[in-house]
Amino acid sequence: MLEAIFLGIVQGLTEFLPISSSAHIRILGEFLPSAEDPGATFTAIMQIGTELAVLFYFFHQIKQLFKGGKLAVLIIVGSIPIFILGFIGQDYIRSNFRSLWLIAATLIIFGVLLGFLDYVGKKEKVLEQLTTRDGLLYGFAQSLALIPGVSRSGSTIAMGRLLGYRREEALRYSFLLAIPAVLGSGAYELLNSFSEPTNTFSASETFVATFTAFVVGYAVISWLMKFVQTRSFMPFVLYRVALGTFLLILLATGTISA
Repeated sequence: MLEAIFLGIVQGLTEFLPISSSAHIRILGEFLPSAEDPGATFTAIMQIGTELAVLFYFFHQIKQLFKGGKLAVLIIVGSIPIFILGFIGQDYIRSNFRSLWLIAATLIIFGVLLGFLDYVGKKEKVLEQLTTRDGLLYGFAQSLALIPGVSRSGSTIAMGRLLGYRREEALRYSFLLAIPAVLGSGAYELLNSFSEPTNTFSASETFVATFTAFVVGYAVISWLMKFVQTRSFMPFVLYRVALGTFLLILLATGTISA
């Protein structure tokens, strides 16, 4: 139970920061007493908690934004790539995308890419200017998060900055776009867990981890929305590169196994 609570805290802290929550859950699993990968199922179910935090935090804004219907349609359009790729490639993703070598590489590569695009990106567009083309491009960027280490928020924010959206607008849309994908994936894994329960955590432990992620995630959203109004994403870029490099050293020296 203590491990589940700890992982719930980590999920809440890292889900909305552009540093990849799934990578952190995967890496930290190696250092817990059980010394075991918590698994894609546990991770996906736990992410339901952080997405519920998004719904609660942006509840009034979501109602206002969806009144016209345009944003709702574009979020559905933007969710299509990750639904298709996630459904078709789920077995391959589970088998091949949880290697720590891959996670270390994606942490560094996509961290540098986020830093570059945030630096050169314009600060002009707001969500009201979102087009179908931009919605699809956001969606393809989000689908890259199927690879642990990429970061759903990081990839969509990077795309938003490339397309010229303001930093806080790109961040807000990354939150909204993640709702269908994460809730859909979490619900799918939750249903499957009844017939194929995970060996790592019990149902009660998974529930506690999910609730913990919700509470911590809500606090992180509030802080991050204020942070990006005056600061860049550079601290997260440096953290990603440092973590990825440290992970490569641990793997190269045989301290941990991929």
